[in-house]
Amino acid sequence: MTHSLIDTSDTLERQNRKLMKIIEVLMRRVEQTTNDGGVAYAHFERAVMLEDQITDRTRDLERALNLLNDSNAQLATAIRRAERAQSDLANAIETLQEGFALFDSDGHLVMNNSRFGMYMPDLVARLRPGLDFESYVRHASESRFLELPDAQTSREWAARRLQLHQEKHVMFNLNLTGDCWVQVSEHRTRDGQTVILQTDITDIIRLERRERGKMLDDQAQLVRATLEHIDQGVCIFDRTGQLRGWNQNAGEMLSITLSHFRVGIQFDVILRRIGSDFQIEGILTPDDIATWVASTDRRAPLRFHMRSGGRKTLEVFARQMPDQGFVISFSDVTAERAAARALAHANERLEQRVLERTLELEDALGDAERANASKSRFVAAASHDLRQPLSAARLYLASIHEELTRDDHRALMDKAQRALTSVEDIIDALLDISRLESGHSEVDVTQVPLGRILDQLHDEFAPHAALKGLGLRFVPCGAIVETDASYIRRILQNLIANAIRYTTSGKILVGARRRGRTLRLEVRDTGPGIAPADQDKIFQEFHRLDAHVSAAEGMGLGLAIVDRACALLGHPLELRSDLGCGSVFTVTVPLLHSERAAGRHDQPGRPSGRPALDRQIVLLVENDPDLRQAITLLLHGWGADVIDAPDLSAAMAQLGDLDIRPDAMLVDYELDDGVTGPDVIARITARYGPVPARIITGHLSETVRAHCRAGGLEVMTKPLDPALLEQFLTPDRP
Repeated sequence: MTHSLIDTSDTLERQNRKLMKIIEVLMRRVEQTTNDGGVAYAHFERAVMLEDQITDRTRDLERALNLLNDSNAQLATAIRRAERAQSDLANAIETLQEGFALFDSDGHLVMNNSRFGMYMPDLVARLRPGLDFESYVRHASESRFLELPDAQTSREWAARRLQLHQEKHVMFNLNLTGDCWVQVSEHRTRDGQTVILQTDITDIIRLERRERGKMLDDQAQLVRATLEHIDQGVCIFDRTGQLRGWNQNAGEMLSITLSHFRVGIQFDVILRRIGSDFQIEGILTPDDIATWVASTDRRAPLRFHMRSGGRKTLEVFARQMPDQGFVISFSDVTAERAAARALAHANERLEQRVLERTLELEDALGDAERANASKSRFVAAASHDLRQPLSAARLYLASIHEELTRDDHRALMDKAQRALTSVEDIIDALLDISRLESGHSEVDVTQVPLGRILDQLHDEFAPHAALKGLGLRFVPCGAIVETDASYIRRILQNLIANAIRYTTSGKILVGARRRGRTLRLEVRDTGPGIAPADQDKIFQEFHRLDAHVSAAEGMGLGLAIVDRACALLGHPLELRSDLGCGSVFTVTVPLLHSERAAGRHDQPGRPSGRPALDRQIVLLVENDPDLRQAITLLLHGWGADVIDAPDLSAAMAQLGDLDIRPDAMLVDYELDDGVTGPDVIARITARYGPVPARIITGHLSETVRAHCRAGGLEVMTKPLDPALLEQFLTPDRP
């Protein structure tokens, strides 16, 4: 076990003295020894090395001691600065005009100035660092210098104060004894500490009171001056029914001298005084008024009249005030009553004249209504009566068209067909305008597949566009919209016809664009365009921009019908056009469902040549003999066997005699003796079973269409279109 000659716990001076002593002993031994000189020299070398190590160790220790001394000096300087900063902070806080206190994030008091406790002197002894916030609030709530709000205990005040402490920023006023007021502002710092400031606002509160009192005095004077300058008499009563204010007019109207008006007089005394001179009109009695005054519930305003003989009539109005008091006003309506009586006499004299004039106006109104109804019936009847011969004419022409062999005859026949079509379009337009103008148009808004309508319109207008050398393109659309099917088809039909009529070259595009939950139906053309000054005029009746267009091509009613039909349906109509750049008409309709269009499959047009009905048996019930003959002639030409009859009884008789079931039925809607087409079809299907049928009619009213839809029947309008008739009779033809 080795033992060190140097104790490291000794001081450096003691270690140095021991080392020097050891060196001295070793040197003495080297000099006195008689032993071998090599051993002495080795001891000497060890002593020298040991001395070097001691020197290095001493130098390191000196450096460490210097560093320690420097650190101690810096620490002392920092402590002095912190103490000076804390002293400066305390002095700065002490100079504040407000009370100041700082609580740490754990809710313990860190520091406060002397002003913080001056408002509650009995709390100063407890304001020591480390005081928790809850204890501070409890002591403050128990201070004899705190004026608690009415009906609030110190415990309730403390609970409310701790609840406010949960907020980041709080400001409230404290009422202290001696009519002193302190505003408390409490704010939370970023590290969770709480700063509280207390500001003396006593002078501000007292000044505000003086100003409020002065204002109330001014208001009282203003109210008094106002009461004395109004025409009404006014009496003000408190919640106990005692008089608190009045004006001079009240005494004059009630014939009460001012000596009897004094503050504190009860309302029932005034009521008895009034009752001796005035009589209350109506069902109200003095007891009812007294009950109203004595009521403690919310009182509704009270209005009645009082009359003093034949001299004076007063209107009385009583209303409750927020403090349960009430105000009663008196208005002298004597002059108004006299004027009302005079007016009543004048009214009696005028009643006879008014009655006579009313009878004259009723007669005039009846004549106007009858004339309007007559016009509507005339237009409807004229439309129906004109459609009958037109339908017959078209069917006659269709029946002999295939019999013509010369091209010039066929050309004349085509012109005649187009002329009849133009007449039919004009009649339809006039009927549409009449129906829209009458305001009795009926709409049937349903879910309408738009693609079917566009396909039908393509088939209808493609030949017309081809004749003018125009490109007509329909963009496929599988959307389902919410609208009236017949009206939307009529709108698009008129817009497309208008585009074809006024476009001389180029193309026409019909399509739809989705905009949110709506669909914008667009008809674009490359026509001449419309000047801005004319864009409103084109929607007027009988207005055409091109004076060279013949009457056979339209009478200027198409866009007028479009405008009124869109207004009826609530579909916005827009026009964008510039001269020389074409036009775009847009109709916006509600969108219910939209599907990807798979591409249009063109429906087959009318087959070339004469259709073959293969001896089908067609029952025709039509009370117009010319139209019945024309339809029969056309169907015979197509190879059908026709059983024609003017009414139900004749049809049932012929079917019974032949003992045969028809393959199809064409029945007029309006027959003789009030019988309708759906009635005929119902009787025949009840006897022979279901038979394909169509109603043919010239009536386009929604009532007729609804009646037919109720029976599951489709309608073919007159004049009959041979192509549609052929499509019905040959549904399976490729």
